[in-house]
Amino acid sequence: MEQAFTPSNLEEATKLLREWQDKFDRYSGNNPNKYQANIRAARRRVRLIENALKASGQLALSEDEALEKELDRMFPNAKSKEVVEYKGQKFQRNFWPLEKSRSGKSVVEWNRSWVVMGD
Repeated sequence: MEQAFTPSNLEEATKLLREWQDKFDRYSGNNPNKYQANIRAARRRVRLIENALKASGQLALSEDEALEKELDRMFPNAKSKEVVEYKGQKFQRNFWPLEKSRSGKSVVEWNRSWVVMGD
């Protein structure tokens, strides 16, 4: 069952993320991984809530986000580096690691976007 989020949920999640980042910034020990799991989890939560609010229409999409949503709808199976044409303009599908494992050797979450291709 999908959870219904509100803008106040996003505010709370963003506040919690800031608190974890501030704790890390104030940390004076020699453990570079201190609080990193909490920060990653808080970032994931902010992304989850923000995406849910945008999908439900409670949070407005920017022009770029609306275009990307339309391109995703038109070309749902586009592969990495694939070029498509939409309304006379060419776009390339790109993927990149959004979050890597603690070791940095594997990808935990991928992000994607469309890039306008020049002539």
